[in-house]
Amino acid sequence: MIIQYYHKIQFHSGPQALLYNIRQKFWPLNGRNLCRKIVHSCVTCFKDNPKISSQKIGDIPEDRVNPNFVFNSVGIDFAGPFYIKTKLRKRDPPTKIYVCIIICLSTKAIHLELVSDLSSEALIAALKRFMARRGKCRKILSDNATNFVGTKNEINRLFKLMEQQDALFQNFLSEAEITWSHIPPRAPHHGGLWEVGVKSFKFYFKRVVSNTCLTYEKFLTILIQTEGLLNSRPLTPLSSEVEDIEILTPGHFLIGRPITAIPKPLMIELNDNRLNRWQLLTKKVQTIWKHWSKNYLSNLQQRHKWMFKKDNVKIGDMVLIKENNVPVSNWPLGRVVKLYPGKDNIIRVVDIKTKTLIFKRSVSRLCVLPIER
Repeated sequence: MIIQYYHKIQFHSGPQALLYNIRQKFWPLNGRNLCRKIVHSCVTCFKDNPKISSQKIGDIPEDRVNPNFVFNSVGIDFAGPFYIKTKLRKRDPPTKIYVCIIICLSTKAIHLELVSDLSSEALIAALKRFMARRGKCRKILSDNATNFVGTKNEINRLFKLMEQQDALFQNFLSEAEITWSHIPPRAPHHGGLWEVGVKSFKFYFKRVVSNTCLTYEKFLTILIQTEGLLNSRPLTPLSSEVEDIEILTPGHFLIGRPITAIPKPLMIELNDNRLNRWQLLTKKVQTIWKHWSKNYLSNLQQRHKWMFKKDNVKIGDMVLIKENNVPVSNWPLGRVVKLYPGKDNIIRVVDIKTKTLIFKRSVSRLCVLPIER
């Protein structure tokens, strides 16, 4: 009680200054630790300098570690806006466009699509072009942007309308249906794979285009060339051995070699058996996946942060909700009302109730107040 009283009358001073002033009249046993405990459990001091919660990083999702068809499970995001010139009139203002980035979760292969705006209709058209060229995908992950949520609702409504057709058509739709999932709101680290894809695309594209306003043909040409460069990046660290010239890239899963590699001369032998050539091709594909399992997956196991398990957030905890571009003193106060445990029973996503509404947030956006319930 004495330490708490002095802490308040001294305008919430730190542990060192608090202990000095108390020792003018008292000599508390284990005073240094007691002062630290009082300061760290003070809600007023915590609100002024809140500590963001964190939790041990989760296991790698199954879609990233299981061999499957390229672009079977993908993440999707947008980059832009960019501006292009139209040839209708010289004085016409530039047209705003965006780039839809689709990345394979298992092989990191990237597909780039040009879209006119961020509407659900434009995204559906981009997905149709993507699946016509790369094949149908089974699962799509994205953030909680408005256009993505609208597209998910549109796809679900489309499947409900198609359920009234004959049984054969129903079977076809059930096989081709896409599972669309969203990461928690304002938690971009849950979608780090496609966020890195956006960063890599901008790395190449902006160094070439800069602020130049290109025509549609030139813009599309540079866009596709950038896609080829991204699909020729090594997936594993480069070896210092002279014999290890060829390294595994996303292009190996698309065409059997890096996109930017020089084609080898065609060797045709008349006496070769077709079955032997098929076996040779099958062996090459299996070798690529073996290299992927042996070298690439081992690199995914490395963890550079969030390596230790911490106490889970509990229902009823009072928290400060981190908001971007808002002073710490104005962060809203809320209470945890629902938990979303992962497969390892670690809580990384919760529902927060404020004065006006209930919404979902990642624990990395929360600061748990030091209140004993």
